[in-house]
Amino acid sequence: MSEYQSTLLRVLSERGYIHQVTDAAALDALAAKQIVPAYIGFDATALSLHVGSMVQIMMLRRLQQAGHKPIVVMGGGTTKVGDPSGKDESRRLLTDDAIAGNIASIRRVFERFLKFGDGPTDAILVDNAEWLDALEYIPFLRDVGQHFTINRMLAFDSVKLRLEREQPLTFLEFNYMILQAYDFLELSRRVSCRLQMGGSDQWGNIVNGIELGRRIDGAELYGLTTPLITTADGAKMGKTAAGAVWLNEDQLPAYDYWQFWRNTHDGDVGKFLRLFTDLPLDEIARLEKLQGAEINHAKIVLATEATRLCRGGEAAVQAQTTAQETFAQGGAGHGLPTLKVTEGSIGIITALTVLGFAASNGEARRKIAEGAVRLNDVTVTDERYEIVLDENGPVKLSLGKKRHGLLQRS
Repeated sequence: MSEYQSTLLRVLSERGYIHQVTDAAALDALAAKQIVPAYIGFDATALSLHVGSMVQIMMLRRLQQAGHKPIVVMGGGTTKVGDPSGKDESRRLLTDDAIAGNIASIRRVFERFLKFGDGPTDAILVDNAEWLDALEYIPFLRDVGQHFTINRMLAFDSVKLRLEREQPLTFLEFNYMILQAYDFLELSRRVSCRLQMGGSDQWGNIVNGIELGRRIDGAELYGLTTPLITTADGAKMGKTAAGAVWLNEDQLPAYDYWQFWRNTHDGDVGKFLRLFTDLPLDEIARLEKLQGAEINHAKIVLATEATRLCRGGEAAVQAQTTAQETFAQGGAGHGLPTLKVTEGSIGIITALTVLGFAASNGEARRKIAEGAVRLNDVTVTDERYEIVLDENGPVKLSLGKKRHGLLQRS
């Protein structure tokens, strides 16, 4: 559909969020005339979401900016089951206390991106354990299970791929798609939710929920998915050699978060500015046209704006200043990740692994052998080198041109 009438779909389309819509014309007409409550579900498998969830978080932000109501659904119930989509093996099952702790921690990030409250377009956060934990097995099978055929469930990619690889799929996981569909039914009843959004891998689950709502309640529900966001080199968004890029400050320092965005491929700058910042489209168009060394300015803008949304303005400015001090001026920026050392010295390999610059001792040795490791900008070639720390201030440890940290006597 080329021309949308509603601000919601027009903004989502212009910024690159739309992959599939179940009934674009009807959803567009609805969004043009009334507030549309819409939800995205997030399972609580860790204390923080990672940057791979940013497209979904930003889509809820766009929804609210367009005058509609975001519903954040935390999967306190579905986390106990585990979504098989894209997974090769079953999830580790978490206790109720661990799930509750994860939800409390994750909520802090959403509060940076959305305005919560009791107003008509204020965001709300709900936990699907509220209704899933109360389900009775036999009534649920009778009332809901009759609308799902095994034939269709086996055709879903999340199930089919696991079976084709001859990897076990538990009956517990097999139920996930039914529970997610039931979430949409419950939300339509409880908070008049009309739209479910999610990644492209959730299309089948979303359609299931729409069908269930139509069959049981005669509800008119809609679905919208985002494209799979990949980087210019074909990698999945958010995957790095150093591990997950966590959104919570507790799991990843603001400088490292800023640096992730600063390291964006040249070809991704425009796309990422549209998806992950609030900059106007005309300003983004200007930035993505920059060539050569000037594209680095656009990357700095991207890193600072993305960090400002997730970590706050002060953290974003501090991260940018630290980078300026570290790279442009050759100094040791004060906002770098810091390792406090209680002893008077620490081995170079230990320092690399504890700071997270290397995933293993073997990788640390390889980086040293390649000449990629420096102390205070001097290359270290001895893997047995002991870094001596005293009261004269921190020592800067660098891996390559972009990873820097400080070692300090505690």
